[in-house]
This record gives sequence, structure tokens and C-alpha cells, in this order.
Amino acid sequence: MKSIAKVACVSLLGASTLLLSSFAVAGDADWPQWRGPNRDGYAAPQALKKSWEDAAPQLRWSFTNAGRGYSAVAVVDGRLYTMGSDNEKCYAICLDAKTGEKIWETEVARASTADDYNHGWGGGPRSTPTVDGDQVFVLSDIGQLAALSKADGKVQWTTNFVSDHGGSIPKWGYAESPLIDGNRVVVTPGEANFMIALDRKTGEKVWSSQGINAPAQYVSIIKGNVGNKSFYVTASKPGLIAVDTESGKQVFSDSTTGNNVAVIPTPVLSENLLYHTSAYGAGNTLLKLNAEGGKITAESVYHLAGKSMLNHHGGVVLHEGVIYGCTFANGGMWMAQDLESGETLWEQKLRPNRSGSICFADGMLYCYNDEEGSVVLVEPNRAEWKPKGTLTLPRQTELPRDKGAIWAHPVVADQMLIIRDQDLIFAFDIAR
Repeated sequence: MKSIAKVACVSLLGASTLLLSSFAVAGDADWPQWRGPNRDGYAAPQALKKSWEDAAPQLRWSFTNAGRGYSAVAVVDGRLYTMGSDNEKCYAICLDAKTGEKIWETEVARASTADDYNHGWGGGPRSTPTVDGDQVFVLSDIGQLAALSKADGKVQWTTNFVSDHGGSIPKWGYAESPLIDGNRVVVTPGEANFMIALDRKTGEKVWSSQGINAPAQYVSIIKGNVGNKSFYVTASKPGLIAVDTESGKQVFSDSTTGNNVAVIPTPVLSENLLYHTSAYGAGNTLLKLNAEGGKITAESVYHLAGKSMLNHHGGVVLHEGVIYGCTFANGGMWMAQDLESGETLWEQKLRPNRSGSICFADGMLYCYNDEEGSVVLVEPNRAEWKPKGTLTLPRQTELPRDKGAIWAHPVVADQMLIIRDQDLIFAFDIAR
């Protein structure tokens, strides 16, 4: 330790009540962390255009020096936070969200090299900053976790997942985004200290998960409650793993979406239903959670593989009982899936794209395609793909991608659509 001075839409599915907390304190139209205020892919309520068919949204500003990496952005109180790297260092960046002008930049770790992990799909940070109160929490691709002052980026403390907590860098680098729960930072170094909770003010360890020894993957933790029991849930190669928020003891697990290559998407919670998907043949699963005798049991509703949802890393969102996202099945398709039954409702090819990331805002889906850099505005519909216009990146990065593609997730905040391609960040006006 070096001391240098947060799901899913709340539906009426299921009989139990599962209360989800917004762990990052946010303004009315902020996006304070990975996948939005509640880590479910939903933007804060704001009035946005329902169609781009007559005219694509206008570019408000662009920033061209974000560096290498796949980090998405957080937006709080008119400031934007993200991460990047050059040949020497990995850093956090703060921009004016209205103009794109840089406010501060802070080095948080050395730059990774191909000796640290496989750079064949691109190097640089993958984690999205988490902004809570007067602090910003960032994680580098080599596992350096830092707490920064939101005002000026000053480093408050750091700790390293490998040297301080016995973790091991995943094959494609650390990628989770820190979860802030009250006074705790909850993260996943992996191995014997699979999940840990740290004091957000000092970085000192509060607890480690118990009886779990599994490698860190690329999933970000979410918190849930069922009955009177709260838990953190993530996933690794063995599958879904949930631990008690107070003790770190495992409360349930499920192996069906584990795989031996890469487990990436964030789970989705809706009341007492837990949905997860991953690629590499794993498919998707729905669990029904029940609290009995002070314990949580996880009952399988279904597990589907084959030509069902095999989400790689673009995530899924749940809206009115339907899961929307991109599947690796059939060479890459946007698809809709009924949550309760697992039935595929429709599929849509958008070549040359093979994958894409997604978010939801003001009743619409934003589908960001990984090859051509296009975002399709889509009206959610159980029966069909209903596009309402498309915008495309003004230009793509000139940094070498190797085998990588456009993998930073889209963000909607302050009536802007913010999309990134490596060193390039673009903010589009989508106000209604």
C-alpha cells in the first residue's frame, strides 16, 4: 500500500423485491460511472431527440489527445473523466464537458507493455473512472488502483492488485470499473483475494472474499439485495460469483456463463432475477434468487447457448422485459431476447460490424458498431429492429488497432452522446 497523502431497469418481474442502489452520487443528467448511474446501461432522465432521420446530431466538440485505451467516460457536474496512455504512462484525464477543453491530467501508473499482457488487440486502460463525492477512482490495465481528488486530480492513495493483493493481470489486462458502495471501494484483483473491499479514504483493506480462488476477468461488480441480504456479484471463468457485502463470504454461484477464454459483460438484475451472458460458447442464463433462512438460493430458469445471446463485451440492456444487445452468434447480430423465456425475438445484421456496445436513454437504444464507428438510434420493439437514424464518427483513430476495434461504450449525459475511438472523443448534441 502506498499512501500518497454501482442495476437493470426496475420491472415487476418476480415476487421478491430487490432494491438497487445508485452508488455514485450524480446530478440530474450525469453519467458518473461504468454503464451509467445504476450500472445498467441506462442514462439519467433527460429530453433527447427521438429521431435522427431528417438530420444527424451535430458535433458539439471533439478532443484528440485521449491516448490509447478503451476506457469509456464518466460525466459529473459539467466535467468529463476518462483514461488513456502513451508510451510511458497511464493517466486519468478531466475535460470540460461543455467545451472539451482539458482541465487536468494525472499519471496513475506506468504504461503497460506486451510483457504485461497480450497487446495483440491493443494496449492502454480499459476501465471507466467512477466519480463519487469529491473523489475519482481509476484502475489501470496493469492493476494500479488510485483515488484522485475530483477538483484537481491530485493522487490521494494507490494500491496495486498484483504486488499488494496477490492478483494476476488477465490475458488482456485489467478492465473492471471500481464500484463505490458508501465508504468502500469494491474491486476484483483475482486469485486468493478474488474480491476485496477497501476504505475509500485510505485504501486500506476492509475485507477479502473468503473461500474463492479464481482469476480476475473483465466484469464490473454490481450490488443487489434480496430479502434482507445484500450481495456483490461479478463473474469469472468459473461463472457468476456473489459474495456477502459485510463478510465477503460466497452466497451463491452459477457456472453456466463461465468460459476459459474471456468473461466480460456486466450482469443485469431485475428484482429477484439475475441475467448474465458471455461469448466463447457460454451463452446466457437467467437465475431466480430467493432469500430463505438468512441465505440466498439461485434457481436456474434457463441456460441457452448456440444461436442465442452470446454477448462479447458490448453489454446488454433490459427494457420492458426484453434484453437488447449484440450477439456473436451467426457472425455478429444485434438481437432482442425475451427475459423471462429466453426466446429470441429478432436479429439484425449490420455488416461489416461483428459486434457493438449499447446504452439506453429517454426511451431509445444507442447501438454503437465496432468496425465502421456508426451509432444507430433504435426504438425498442419486441417485434422488429426499428432504426430511427444513424451518425458516424467524423474520423477514426490513426493509432494502430492491431486486431482491436471500436470498443469504448457510448455514453449519454447532459443531452450529449459521447463516443470514443482510442485517442478521439466526440460529443454530439442530441437535445430535444
